[in-house]
Amino acid sequence: MSYVAPLKDMLFVLNELAGLAQVNALPGCEDASPETVEAVLEENARFCGEVIAPLNVAGDKEPSFWHDGDKVTTTKGFKDAFKAFGEAGWQGVQHPVDFGGQGLPKLVATPCIEMLNAANLSFALCPLLTDGAIEALMTAGSDEQKNIYLANLISGKWTGTMNLTEPQAGSDLALVRTRAVPQGDGTYKISGTKIFITYGEHDMAENIVHLVLARTPDAPEGVKGISLFIVPKFMVNADGSLGARNDVHCVSIEHKLGIKASPTAVLQFGDHGGAIGTLVGEENRGLEYMFIMMNAARFAVGMQGIGVSERAYQKAVQYARDRVQSRDLAGSSGPVAIIHHPDVRRMLMSMRAHTEAARALAYVTAAAHDVAHHHADEATRKANQAFYEYMVPIVKGWSTEMSIEVASNGVQVHGGMGFIEETGAAQYYRDARILTIYEGTTAIQANDLVGRKTARDGGAMAKAIVAQVRRTEEELASGSADLQAIRKQLAAGSKALEEVINHVVGNMKSDIKGVFAGSVAYLKLAGVVLGGWQMARAALIAESKLKEGEGDAKFYQAKIATARFFADHILSQAAGYRASIVEGSAGVLALAEDQF
Repeated sequence: MSYVAPLKDMLFVLNELAGLAQVNALPGCEDASPETVEAVLEENARFCGEVIAPLNVAGDKEPSFWHDGDKVTTTKGFKDAFKAFGEAGWQGVQHPVDFGGQGLPKLVATPCIEMLNAANLSFALCPLLTDGAIEALMTAGSDEQKNIYLANLISGKWTGTMNLTEPQAGSDLALVRTRAVPQGDGTYKISGTKIFITYGEHDMAENIVHLVLARTPDAPEGVKGISLFIVPKFMVNADGSLGARNDVHCVSIEHKLGIKASPTAVLQFGDHGGAIGTLVGEENRGLEYMFIMMNAARFAVGMQGIGVSERAYQKAVQYARDRVQSRDLAGSSGPVAIIHHPDVRRMLMSMRAHTEAARALAYVTAAAHDVAHHHADEATRKANQAFYEYMVPIVKGWSTEMSIEVASNGVQVHGGMGFIEETGAAQYYRDARILTIYEGTTAIQANDLVGRKTARDGGAMAKAIVAQVRRTEEELASGSADLQAIRKQLAAGSKALEEVINHVVGNMKSDIKGVFAGSVAYLKLAGVVLGGWQMARAALIAESKLKEGEGDAKFYQAKIATARFFADHILSQAAGYRASIVEGSAGVLALAEDQF
């Protein structure tokens, strides 16, 4: 089966939870009317379903390959699909009209990103990295750099990469050794090795724009001495045409568990005289600029988790409807489709509920980003920016962690056939496995949530979000039996989250290792509780629609049922997370190194 975008759910979340109408009213967002957005999403769904999704299995079976010393050929069909992607304007959905983009809000781009990743995770990685390069240049690039690079990146003629990791420097960027030597004419000669560079070499675009972290000769040690450089594959002439081949070459690509069609390159800079680069912004502020790319990428990786979860869920549902095995427990004259069996239902509901909760949380976060950038009131902008920054590690970390569970359940629904590659269920599981690792592991996201996003402001933002959850709890109080059950679990969850926030803030100085021992559990707790909050909001709206006799009754009934399942089976885990965080650090740190 191919991918069918869940447009009805996407539009429900956009309109009812994320506040599309309020975003549309912001200065600069006037084009994002509900009618326009629905049309954009419908066309994106058609494109992803018809053009991109059919290449997913082919990319897994016949991945990109390296040859002739420094060339990479992508899976058959990828090059033409990427050309169509660029010509249709999909790279530029959220980027400025001045450089050829559509200028739509992040909230509108977010479901488009989800659909692309659900259709084909390997393909979607190229636009993901290009989006990050565009964001970095928009923020820190000079006018000349913007004029040279942005229109070409937004059109899809050129693509972008992010070059951080080196053989000796993984997540610890203080160890970066790549050198940048000034030439006296405004350029630098770049030399060094970068690894794990997604789409670092390929045949889908005319040029590849590498954004590279490197050190100048007199730079201070550590992360304070890192600068950011543009190093294009082909030099760009004054008239915008492509010039000589730059001294950056792909010396191999990785052989991976999943996302096989996406070439992960080892790039060598400067082996033949020095790669020519130009400085982005100021020297020694490279990490600051690169974080612009990283934050954009981290949110987008969260969307990857949601996209692959949706795809795995759709495949599992189809198989469960088609696979006939065993009699119904309530009695039947013969074998029935496995979707009738309670444990298969449990797995499908878990897949569905996790995906819907993560989608809602991400879309609401995207809306906060738009308010933070476009609202007229400074205090409102600051509050929404703080909300967005708190949520990004959760969107990245929790959505990707849950995607592995969802994809694993997808394999389980298929039974033994799920372990057979021909059914396709295993590909989603293999592809999902990288998502908790790249763009910062779950632990890195969790450490960020603990340190920068919770302890730094004394828990102020985290507690403000808990206060919002409690307002939803009050709204649930007068609802149906389902809403009352959701409220019970949400109240227990918000209490657990608040206690953990207090624990983090109260013990950060006296027991820092103990606090960080519970960081990943804190991130998962936040995901579960805040995902449950969005599901509760969805259930409230669905019940109101049913009472008013509006819209599709079956859709709203399913919304309530899925929210109830999330509360009973997923949100109910909050107390366990709280106990492991507040009371469990001793066990994490108990053994001496030589006892492992």
